[in-house]
Amino acid sequence: MSGFVEKPEPIEVPGLVHLHTGKVRELYRNEAGDLVMVASDRMSAYDWVLPTEIPDKGRVLTRLSLWWFDQLRDLAPHHVISTEVPEGAPADWQGRTLVCKSLEMVPVECVARGYLTGSGLLEYNESRTVCGLALPEGLVDGSELPGPIFTPATKAEVGEHDENVSYEEVARQVGAETAAQLRQATLAVYARARDIARERGIILADTKFEFGFDGDTLVLADEVLTPDSSRFWPADQWQPGRAQPSYDKQFVRDWLTSPESGWDRRSEQPPPPLPEQVVAATRQKYVEAYERLTGTGWS
Repeated sequence: MSGFVEKPEPIEVPGLVHLHTGKVRELYRNEAGDLVMVASDRMSAYDWVLPTEIPDKGRVLTRLSLWWFDQLRDLAPHHVISTEVPEGAPADWQGRTLVCKSLEMVPVECVARGYLTGSGLLEYNESRTVCGLALPEGLVDGSELPGPIFTPATKAEVGEHDENVSYEEVARQVGAETAAQLRQATLAVYARARDIARERGIILADTKFEFGFDGDTLVLADEVLTPDSSRFWPADQWQPGRAQPSYDKQFVRDWLTSPESGWDRRSEQPPPPLPEQVVAATRQKYVEAYERLTGTGWS
């Protein structure tokens, strides 16, 4: 069992139709047919959306995504039309809202990996492959790969795992031409972002993108290169062979699996609320990622 510990009721706004409640975002459609995405402060871990929110998290994700879309605009068009808050919406939507083109979404999580960790490491330890791609012997947790690889996954519902799949499976599902476009765009965007992050003392270990079509044009959608969708590691602390310090929800994961939480992730019981110190430390990591990457202070 997994999913929402406490699923929120969507806010009703005149002129908007609520479409979906995701792990972090609420999705609406406006009268013009555009999508309105609102990033909440919700936190997910181990396939659960937790009962405790992280202050400012939604604004960090939104502002950082906008910054990255600007850095990548010559490589991939994006779906953002404006950041204007719809009339009649709560004041709290300010800084969390993106009005976006309605795209024909491709049902694939487009993952790029430059380093070995997470689910990729688990598969490598079993078969020396990731998503069917053969890798050299001798790699460990945190090893840099010989070159970035495209390791797609199926997009799961809230409370379920994304499942890694082969490139051939993606081609079977969406067609060979679209699969090739996804791979090329994913690796090009990853390479640009990796180099930008490296200049700022951060390793972009892996990240996932979502794409959709606007007519015949492949468009970068959803959030992009945030601590929710990416693994960012401080470069000066990188040490292959162990878990790396990171700018993400690791404080949350560590506490949930510690004796202090009293929670067994293998049970069907929902996770408990997060203590204040874990909330504060997690917020700080998200803010620090934003500040280091963009070079601007958070306010």
